[in-house]
Amino acid sequence: MRGLIVLLCVAVLAGCQSAETGSSPELAAAPAAAAEPILPLQPVPAVAHRAYASIVVDGKTGKILEEDDATSPRYPASLTKMMTLYLVFEQLSSGRWTPQTALTVSAEAASRPPAKLGVRAGSTIPVDTAVRALAVRSANDVAVVIAENIAGSEDAFARRMTAKARALGMSRTSFVNASGLPDDRQYTTARDIAILGKALHDRFPQYFKYFSTREISYGGRTWKNTNKLLTKVDGVNGIKTGYIRDSGFNLCASVERDGKHIIAVVLGGKSGASRNAQMEKLIEEYLPQASGGSIFGF
Repeated sequence: MRGLIVLLCVAVLAGCQSAETGSSPELAAAPAAAAEPILPLQPVPAVAHRAYASIVVDGKTGKILEEDDATSPRYPASLTKMMTLYLVFEQLSSGRWTPQTALTVSAEAASRPPAKLGVRAGSTIPVDTAVRALAVRSANDVAVVIAENIAGSEDAFARRMTAKARALGMSRTSFVNASGLPDDRQYTTARDIAILGKALHDRFPQYFKYFSTREISYGGRTWKNTNKLLTKVDGVNGIKTGYIRDSGFNLCASVERDGKHIIAVVLGGKSGASRNAQMEKLIEEYLPQASGGSIFGF
């Protein structure tokens, strides 16, 4: 059995190396039937703390328009919740859940540190509210609620997250929690986040609008979306911000304007303001280079 495990680990690592060295100037489409390992990549790579990385991808063709250290490992922070929501959208699309499905809140979920919605142990929260809580408030407590209601535990849910990442072609991503709270074993790349952002947009158009929700009210309080570009930059319609001390300020943005669409990722910003300024710069420089909406792609 030990020999079999070793062989499987070697195979996974070899696949990751070949995916990086054989990269093309286009964001690879998700394979139709990819293997779904249940364990994080081993060994855990060295992750540069608060280091910049970026990528801009044509949302229509997958062509990479700009990249800077886009395949180097980084901490995702709350960009992790993009995958948490991907698995929620699968539940909704399959009919296993509806927006009104009541999710049970455990003491473990309620104990998570901020940012949080403040759900109480023993209560329930509708799926619709839970999704808005992640998209707008980036609520760590609600991320665990979702994980436990889908998979029974956050650990089991994280294994599903990593397996889904592999199925989508995210070859250098590992998840160990549903929220993005600090853990050295949880890492990603700008390229992998772009793959996930494009998959969310393309596969769940009926739910992608959640990412443009401007605010959420719960328990007598109201929070505005952490993605300030929604109200500042024309065409921005999502999708997620993230921050922990070791990641710096992260942002994945979807922009649709004048028949063109891009997915852009900035990781490792020094501040929220500088990250947003860099994202605006990338949008204005590379959106004009994206393919248009005509049949000829102009």
